[in-house]
Amino acid sequence: MTETYTGEANPRSMFVEGPFGAGKTTFALETLFAWLDARIPPERILVLVPQRTLARRYQLALRDSRRGPAGMVELRTLGGLAKDACTLYWPFIAKAAGFSRPELEPQFLTIETSQYEIARFVNTAVERGEFDAISVSPQQIAREIIDSLGKAAINELDYRSIPERLGAAWGPDRPRNRLLAYAAAGRVADAYRTYCLEYRLLDYALQIEMFILLLRQPRFREQFFGRHSHLIVEHVEEESSLTHRLVREWIPTLQGALLTYEWDGGHRFVLGADAEGGSRLREACNGVLTLDRSFFNQPGVLNLHREVACSFRRPDVEPVPTDEDIAFSYRHSGFFPEMLDWVAGEVERLVEQESVPPTEIAILAPYLSDALLFSLGDKLRQRGIESLSHRPSRALQDEPDARTLLTLAALAHPGWGYRPPADDVADALHGAIPVLDPIRARLASKVLYHPRLEDLLTPFDRVNPQMQSRMTYVAGQAYDRLREWLMEYRAGEPALLDHFFSRLFGEVLSKAGFGFHDRPEAGRVTAELIESAQKFRQALYETDADPLEVGREYHRIVRQGLLSALYVASWRDELRDAVFVAPAYTFLMRNRPVRYQFWLDAGSIGWWERLEQPLTHPYVLSRTWPAGQVWTDADEFYRQEEMLYRLMSGLIRRCRERIYLGISDLGEQGFEQRGPMLRVFQQILRRHPQPGSGEN
Repeated sequence: MTETYTGEANPRSMFVEGPFGAGKTTFALETLFAWLDARIPPERILVLVPQRTLARRYQLALRDSRRGPAGMVELRTLGGLAKDACTLYWPFIAKAAGFSRPELEPQFLTIETSQYEIARFVNTAVERGEFDAISVSPQQIAREIIDSLGKAAINELDYRSIPERLGAAWGPDRPRNRLLAYAAAGRVADAYRTYCLEYRLLDYALQIEMFILLLRQPRFREQFFGRHSHLIVEHVEEESSLTHRLVREWIPTLQGALLTYEWDGGHRFVLGADAEGGSRLREACNGVLTLDRSFFNQPGVLNLHREVACSFRRPDVEPVPTDEDIAFSYRHSGFFPEMLDWVAGEVERLVEQESVPPTEIAILAPYLSDALLFSLGDKLRQRGIESLSHRPSRALQDEPDARTLLTLAALAHPGWGYRPPADDVADALHGAIPVLDPIRARLASKVLYHPRLEDLLTPFDRVNPQMQSRMTYVAGQAYDRLREWLMEYRAGEPALLDHFFSRLFGEVLSKAGFGFHDRPEAGRVTAELIESAQKFRQALYETDADPLEVGREYHRIVRQGLLSALYVASWRDELRDAVFVAPAYTFLMRNRPVRYQFWLDAGSIGWWERLEQPLTHPYVLSRTWPAGQVWTDADEFYRQEEMLYRLMSGLIRRCRERIYLGISDLGEQGFEQRGPMLRVFQQILRRHPQPGSGEN
């Protein structure tokens, strides 16, 4: 590794830049402990990260008893700073922000509860036909309006300007249907914001807006900037323009500051990341340390990165000599299932023949459908290899284990007035009692579940012997234990739903013979569901609210497709020794490298295209986009090419030894695959033919 330093001899503030794996975070950690060794009080030090999961290395280091206790060092995100400020200064700022009855405490909304609150206005607008011009679900409309409000806040834009900005970006030939949809979304946002102000509900956007208001107050600025004397900002390329402005104003007040910047980062652009703005923060620092070589990648992977950079015409990059190794392999298959067979076989070879721990292998795709996840997971299980996945945008109801818990909750609460369909009960019985395979579970739901009867579930011993034999007596014993637990619960007072989930998991489903026993994945999903139900209750209901009513309402909105928020437990679970299967951007933000990566369906246009979001736009709603400027096809092409390069660069940087490319003529949906990423590798193959590749 080579190091280059420019700036003052003893800089008070330092900008540390370089590729992934160059040692930037290690340098930041050593700087942090140097401050602590110099007797800087831990509570005077703040570490700012783009999202909570990126604080993990700091948490582990600060808990290391060999370094001494340092638990008072603050680890925060911008959202955490805003929430802390809103909580502490609520009486001071609430009236100026327009809230009614500011003498009362506010309620903080999560992503999930924000969607719940805005849904009433979205549904009314949908019923009036205001969104007939676009073909999207009410849940997606709610998500995108909430997303637009958040983008406007972190870019310091007036949320009321969103419809005009989005409409103007189409130019003079803008389609009328989009303008109608933007106007309808603007009316929903206005109604939702008025409701939040009336009932003191603080979603993410309002928390950020109040934080900005506070930053304009001299009294708050003096206290806020005076609270910490030393600051570390991790991954400034993943932060928003608001964070960059805050840090720029903060640095002159600090005794020590260190900022880390990853080349080719900015992967959170959909969430407001401003990589170019992060790069400009070097101008605010007294010194710049450049670490230009990765400790992590082997030479063949570095050569692959160089070849990709050359294919994208990056400046000052020369092609790799033809006699040097390029660390990637590929297999060309005719059909998608054949590609998955090859991937599973190669993973098995790495694990069995080369003794590679499964946790050192990642399988990545542009999108991860349920069918793909099930098929790939099944192929790996058949080879005795465990896998786990993480999809932050996945709805709670899409998790099979969550559906099991939700269906059992409905059976335990007949007072909700909801009788789950027989197919849902069959899936729940299969999930709760593993000896009931899907076919027997379907039979059991027909024989044992009676939605028109008061008890809903019939005891196993009342079933005729022939049916008992077909379902097996082992399954019958487990079923009776589950049924008895549900009946005992129904006989008492209904519990809070998060307490119900906790009891059901601890007292039944986690026991031997039941489906959640010795399954960390099921434990993770249960923990997320418990946290989700708890936050929903705490945000929207008084402490003495009727548990039956709270549970009914939560169950209803989850069935409608409530999105799962980001749960730290999901990311910690990835420390298990299992192959990690995820969308590519999720893997990047996980920020934990592996030895081997598999890229599925390299010809898919999904590696290139942005997710279709008809009511929002990550670039047009950024601070750097001039209001009224038209978003052209050339802009789209340039941005997508840049993001494809950053995606490929980020993935390669997080791979130590080799990348395996899965290529299929026909994709998962049966369409021909000839996307831009495939063309990049075709250019590389023309310069560096790879031996041992061929047809499946």
